[in-house]
Amino acid sequence: MYNLLVRYGGWSGRRDEISLSRIYIPQDDPVLRLPNGSVNFAALTQIPALFVEETARGETQFARVGSITSITAAGASVSVQYSYEPNVPPIPHEEVMRLAAALDIPMPTRGFTAFEHSHWRVPGADLYKVIATEVSRPDRTPRVFQLREPQLVEEDLLSTMMPFAGFGGIYHAIQGAAANNLMRCHRADDIWENHAIIQDVVDLIDRSSIVVCDCTNRNPNVFYEIGVAHALGKEVILITQSGGDVPFDLAHIRHIRYFANDLHQLTVDLTARIQAIRARR
Repeated sequence: MYNLLVRYGGWSGRRDEISLSRIYIPQDDPVLRLPNGSVNFAALTQIPALFVEETARGETQFARVGSITSITAAGASVSVQYSYEPNVPPIPHEEVMRLAAALDIPMPTRGFTAFEHSHWRVPGADLYKVIATEVSRPDRTPRVFQLREPQLVEEDLLSTMMPFAGFGGIYHAIQGAAANNLMRCHRADDIWENHAIIQDVVDLIDRSSIVVCDCTNRNPNVFYEIGVAHALGKEVILITQSGGDVPFDLAHIRHIRYFANDLHQLTVDLTARIQAIRARR
């Protein structure tokens, strides 16, 4: 038994609202209904969940396995707080559709299918068993560096990816913004734990909760490190002295522009951005 939640527009990854009228649980269910007929939300938090985005034609979509931590009634809707299971990778939408029968999801030949209608129901299948036996997990192990298992993220650690020569004052400004948020700040030249510097860099990114990357002068090492940070799912803050130094593939991401002769303002802007990120957690 598991929660199947299908939502138009996808999921935020932390908290979303769902209409009470879209929760489809039989009125005579002795476990998931209370004696007064209302939904037993406490019982729903005890079983796993599969979060699926309502089908959007021509778009790449993924489902996520997770757990619901709390459910709060709010008028005609409920607010659902949840988290994704870090050890289960995103599941392609096509794969979920292929496994519909194993997941106890009815797929009618006429009318709307289960993935074309936003709703919440509780199928009887063993979600984790289906995932373990049916969903293929390709080998995505890096070849150039290693990722530590299990991952240990230090919530008070902020790392900085930037050129070393000539950026001492800028690094000091970033350290100030970190300190204003009660965080430690390091960059790769602060560490020498491995023979290969790339391993030290990746370890630092992997342990950090926030990564600040300076695109100034289009340093290729920094761009590589931005890619690693994004691939590892980190909160990345881009800064630069020139908007033209932000490459096309990153241009859609907001960045902080600063001036080398006004590093106090960089500290102020970074302090606010870091504070906003931490407030979301």
